[in-house]
Amino acid sequence: MKLKGIIACEESQAVTKEFRKLGHEVYSCDLKDCSGGHPEWHLKGSIFDIVKNYDFDFLIGHPPCTFLTVTGNKWMKDEYKDRFPTRKQDREDAVNFFMGLANLDIKHICLENPVGIMSTRYKKADQLIHPYFFGDEAMKATCLWLKNLPKLVHQKQADLFSEQVTHVSKGEQVTFKSGKKMAKWYVDATKLNSYDRAEVRSKTFNGIAVAMANQWSEYILNSKL
Repeated sequence: MKLKGIIACEESQAVTKEFRKLGHEVYSCDLKDCSGGHPEWHLKGSIFDIVKNYDFDFLIGHPPCTFLTVTGNKWMKDEYKDRFPTRKQDREDAVNFFMGLANLDIKHICLENPVGIMSTRYKKADQLIHPYFFGDEAMKATCLWLKNLPKLVHQKQADLFSEQVTHVSKGEQVTFKSGKKMAKWYVDATKLNSYDRAEVRSKTFNGIAVAMANQWSEYILNSKL
């Protein structure tokens, strides 16, 4: 049986390609052209227009996080209102977009975002993961809000039930003078222009993409039996 799915706000096609490897009819969707090498799998346009024309089994969404992360809270202060006069409205627009995805009439939904305000504006995330949970040596706290989908399974160490360990090293970190630590891959991205920096930081790590495709396709298929 073949599933039909949509990966919203994904120009990289990182998750799309993993579902495609399993034989499913899955499309990436974004307002931009795709950079993943498969334009035939890409639906360019508004996700809210596209879902009207297809009957999708599932949606995985990566709503823009610029105005939703906790790191952006300081820019909401009155002292910055002249510098960023639309910041508060931009945040409300981002919240509305996120909730629009959450409320779509699709049975299985996952929304992904960094730690941010949606845990209070919407609800507490169902799961928090890092790339190193799934084989990529990097830290990136990622929240998942799940509708009719199980938490992604990962294995820190072998036990009586499984010898397959998925956790690896957390990866190299940079320590600042203040004592604060940050993942080196994230710091290195600051050297890029704003467009490329956003693309690098938002792309889904391969291990997570593989876990989503393998685990959730099996779950959704079994739910149809």
